[in-house]
Amino acid sequence: MTVGEMLVATVPMARTLNLEFLETTPERAVVRLPDQAEYHNHVGGPHAGAMFTLAESASGAIVIAAFGDQMSRAVPLAVKAEIGYKKLAMGEVTATATLGRPIADVVAELDAGQRPEFPVAIEIRRADGAVTGEMTVVWTLRPNS
Repeated sequence: MTVGEMLVATVPMARTLNLEFLETTPERAVVRLPDQAEYHNHVGGPHAGAMFTLAESASGAIVIAAFGDQMSRAVPLAVKAEIGYKKLAMGEVTATATLGRPIADVVAELDAGQRPEFPVAIEIRRADGAVTGEMTVVWTLRPNS
């Protein structure tokens, strides 16, 4: 099962919005929100809440791809998120997530008994390539012990 398939199977909101996980690697996650009238806002584009969920889902996908081998000893949790809506989004939008710290540094902190935090940066783009939003989600790996 791919990371995207797992998220769709286990995260009801990803299923509800019909998110499409296009790429999920430790280096990058790309997730698309199809254009769906039932999730539009008052100006006919994707609702801000749907775009937040899209971006947060992309961040979760890269976290699982990067740290999936750590899940037996730590739980990934979102600590905080900040989003900026830059331009009007219309039609389908795609979120691209990248890690803000090297994987090895985060794992080293976990190995040292710490609860590492790390940012994930996400860009939301329209089909024409224009950036419509930017989000940062700070994640942690909470040790199980």
